[in-house]
Amino acid sequence: MAVAEREHAAVEVVDLRTTSLRELNHRLHDLARASGPSHWRIVNPSGAHAVACGLDADVEVEIDGHVGYYCAGMNKLATVRVHGNASTGIAENLMSGRVEVDGNVSQSAGATGRGGLLVVHGNASSRCGISMKGIDIVVGGSVGHMSAFMAQTGCLVVCGDAGEALGDSIYEARLYVRGSVASLGADCVEKELRDEHVAQVRGLLEAAGIEAEAGEFRRYGSARRLYNFHVDNAGAY
Repeated sequence: MAVAEREHAAVEVVDLRTTSLRELNHRLHDLARASGPSHWRIVNPSGAHAVACGLDADVEVEIDGHVGYYCAGMNKLATVRVHGNASTGIAENLMSGRVEVDGNVSQSAGATGRGGLLVVHGNASSRCGISMKGIDIVVGGSVGHMSAFMAQTGCLVVCGDAGEALGDSIYEARLYVRGSVASLGADCVEKELRDEHVAQVRGLLEAAGIEAEAGEFRRYGSARRLYNFHVDNAGAY
């Protein structure tokens, strides 16, 4: 058998027109306890919610089509690629591994993510990276309003523009934007882009497979004025 034929045969193909989503996710969850196919291809997702959620194995899952809410949520170790668009909460609470979307994503992409890498080749809607806790997010297009709201750690790299209230109530996450920013949120300020930051952006762009000049980005982060209550700042809380 030729190499290409062996590779094709090794891919486990699941058609969601004939297989229930519950059965698919159950089989993927079983990989954390027993060996199984290392490469999966899901066809006809038709906007289904919670596809490939809660994975805990070093496997690759490709989804051919659009997905609904919370695709690849709580993912650990796995690589999940969506060859389409994704609705609310893609890669929510990502622990490790990689989630990649060829198209656009809706709101709250990468919300509360604790690790791993989320790559969006298109645009992301509002609240991208909300309450991120260690995840790295690279967006090839633009992000909507309130992105990185209460972001704690990790990086958000935006190759396009950012909407209003970027980084509102931010902690120690690093935000990099190449385009324009409609407005900054409470306690978020522009900061100096030093060589170490350019190197970080370059590394994340290379990891994401997105071409952009790292030196063209601007850096934003916390002014650290909201860490402790101060009566003179009461109006900002």
